[in-house]
Amino acid sequence: MSTIHITNGDVAAQALRDALHLANRNEIVKALRDDLAVGPLNGIDGPTSLRAEFWQHVLGNTAPNLSDAFNEQALMLEELASGTASVVIWHGQSTGDQLTLRRICYHLRNSPQRLNEVRLSASDLPAHTRQRRADQATSVGMFERDELRDHLGEAAPISVLRISRLALEWQEAKQANGETRRWRHNTFTSGGFAELDAFILGHVSSTWQRAALVVEQLMAADVGFLVSDSVAFWRLQELAAYGRIQLRGAPHLRQTLELSAATSAAARSN
Repeated sequence: MSTIHITNGDVAAQALRDALHLANRNEIVKALRDDLAVGPLNGIDGPTSLRAEFWQHVLGNTAPNLSDAFNEQALMLEELASGTASVVIWHGQSTGDQLTLRRICYHLRNSPQRLNEVRLSASDLPAHTRQRRADQATSVGMFERDELRDHLGEAAPISVLRISRLALEWQEAKQANGETRRWRHNTFTSGGFAELDAFILGHVSSTWQRAALVVEQLMAADVGFLVSDSVAFWRLQELAAYGRIQLRGAPHLRQTLELSAATSAAARSN
């Protein structure tokens, strides 16, 4: 039986492809290219317009039309569910990875004998090569190819009962449909973008500073999920649009973009 490996994101997928190549294993790796920790989930397993519209808004007009990309992902999931290959889901202890695990279990719940997993956590990260996050959040994308190669032999079947539970938790996450989702103590809870905005506002001052510095702090913060740079910079743009902060520089030149607190007049008008 052939084997298909599933990861959350292209970075993890490429590292895993390299790991399989090093191990002389000719197996397929597919990535789900959607940060499931943020944005609406309602209807995600049907028409994908809401997800595409959300990410188009986050990434801006410079991003390619995302409808085709989301349709391709939906087709990939359909083909995965109707196939016969053994499936190995790679996941760490992060909201995005854990939601990806549950989404795949939902789509393949009628073929439980095909489902396997490789579980990774912060304890699997080599202390001498990478600093662990304070919140211990871990994604497969944090691992290098050599590190993933060492875990290739750990793929293990997922029990039928666990698949059923994970599939149900995916349905519950879709129904909750929060703006953001947190993963703590093996439980998902819903959150809002206001939490990210409050963090940003707490780290701006009246003097101009590089926006990337605040973004890096937000990405490292314990907010219940791994915040991507795209989401962090989007929240800066939203706060600036509502007069809560000031930005100067070209938004697409992220390393030179600067921010400061809003002037009193701007804050009062909003």
